[in-house]
Amino acid sequence: MNQPEHEVSMLLQQLKDGDESVKEQLFVGLQDELRQMAAALMRRERADHTLQATALVNEACLKLLDSSAIGNATDRRYFFGMANRAMRQILVDHARKRQTNKRGGDYQRGSLDIVLDNFEASNGCRFIELEASLDELEKSSPRQREVVELRFFSGLSIPEVAEVLGVSEGTVERDWRMARAKLYQQLRDDESSTQGNP
Repeated sequence: MNQPEHEVSMLLQQLKDGDESVKEQLFVGLQDELRQMAAALMRRERADHTLQATALVNEACLKLLDSSAIGNATDRRYFFGMANRAMRQILVDHARKRQTNKRGGDYQRGSLDIVLDNFEASNGCRFIELEASLDELEKSSPRQREVVELRFFSGLSIPEVAEVLGVSEGTVERDWRMARAKLYQQLRDDESSTQGNP
């Protein structure tokens, strides 16, 4: 984690106080970490695919800059949670659009298709189904969802997640184990219900 917590919090407070000029400074300062997050989403991707990671970060930054939600961010944890969700929402929207357009036959592949294809092949599940399972997980345990987002999507280590969430490493390890088991079961149930329906 590159930019110190207090610096991020200070910039977020300035933004909250109405100083719009700090938005760019905030994103520029956190660009490397946001790119690492995007790369974690594209895990097992070829090393030369930084263009897609950069494109995903840029789209997420634009989405966050255009939204009023960024002004509500209180600290680094909240900011990265928003950035992570913005990136995933971009991929979910793209996956839905791709699915719709494929049926219509007039579909042009783009760089986000490579991200989605590799994600789905590497993880053995469709991105949209994983996102739906995360929504279910959040209903029973919001912190477990947050642990999954930080570990799986942001690529943070257990000690880093513990630091971000302000909990012990043992708590993160338990949450991580339980969340993976719940998600695995949910995805398996979804797959069997899909296969059962012609």
